[in-house]
Amino acid sequence: MHRSLQREIHLGIALGDSNSNKVAGRVTLETDVLNQALALECHHIWKVFSNTNHHGWHRIVTKTEAICGIDLQVPRHQILGILGPNGSGKSTLIRMMATLLIPDQGTISVFGMDVLRHRMEVRRLINRVSVEASFFKKLTARENLAYAAGLYGVPNLRAQQEATRILERLGMPKAKLVIPLENLSRGQQQKIAIARALLTSPTLMLLDEPTTGLDPTSRREVQDFVLQVRAEHDATILISTHDMQEAERLCDRIAIIDQGRFVANDSPTELIRQWGENRGLEQAFFRLTGRDFANEEESL
Repeated sequence: MHRSLQREIHLGIALGDSNSNKVAGRVTLETDVLNQALALECHHIWKVFSNTNHHGWHRIVTKTEAICGIDLQVPRHQILGILGPNGSGKSTLIRMMATLLIPDQGTISVFGMDVLRHRMEVRRLINRVSVEASFFKKLTARENLAYAAGLYGVPNLRAQQEATRILERLGMPKAKLVIPLENLSRGQQQKIAIARALLTSPTLMLLDEPTTGLDPTSRREVQDFVLQVRAEHDATILISTHDMQEAERLCDRIAIIDQGRFVANDSPTELIRQWGENRGLEQAFFRLTGRDFANEEESL
């Protein structure tokens, strides 16, 4: 059996349950997941945000179309990059995939399971890393990781051993594990967020700008580890990034999003050939969106 899925099913979905009906449900779910060729499928997704302002006695409601009819299929084991200008809908799309936002229209399936009808099962197969990762700031890195692992039924000792291994691989000293998170740098907190996401070997990883705030060495360590996770656990990975070199190095395909719509979805090589005039991914991005990626980075 696939190692990552086996661990996820038994540690994540079981959550310590011994009820025979739940065990039977795990077996059925495990079989269904293993039979899926697509890790992720989005069909005609729309998301509109409303904003209400009051001017005197008048109420003015404005609507912003964040995601406009997106279709997407991501095969298992693929690393898909999502590139787009600020405000283009990258994070909104990832949050819907992670079941944190509900689409206004359309459907999203993770390994054949609808994210709304099977929300809990989907959440145990995915994990999300964001630059806005939430922690208990007064607790140490080790305590935060132990708490997160406990939610997935991972024993405390095993979680500590795995967390230490992951963080050492990411270039973080053991001594930092006993320091409250509020006393760690942003880059160190980001590594903790990545370690937390990897503790349960998620089958689908959603990385929302995971290397933002990291120094060049740490960025490289994270990139290497992402590739290692994909190779060892057959993980499927979606990554939004503002780093062109990172996108070229990690991604099998790159989807470029602008104003809530995909304007391109192809391999880095093909994007550069068709749109970048063989001058690089940044040139392709500029031609497809009309924006300079360097300026996008400066506005973060």
